[in-house]
Amino acid sequence: MRSSDISEVKFQPTRFREGYNVLEVDAFLDVAENALREWEAGRAGQLLSDDVIKQRFSATRFRDGYDQDQVDDFLNKVMFALRGYEKNTTKY
Repeated sequence: MRSSDISEVKFQPTRFREGYNVLEVDAFLDVAENALREWEAGRAGQLLSDDVIKQRFSATRFRDGYDQDQVDDFLNKVMFALRGYEKNTTKY
């Protein structure tokens, strides 16, 4: 997982079933992308794998949202990427 993978991800929209708030997910992905970019440059990012695990989004229904399973699966990939960087450094 690279920072560029985050800007390329597209989630299936939901409308009539529960989804995640689009603005909240997009804002968090911006933070994750910046953090991965920092790690890729050899600097500890401001986001850690535990932050991804703890992240929660508001649910939507009858308005646009992102498919929850797709978002959760993608965030697992982000979490594992961050965990890999964290393991390879002694201080973060």
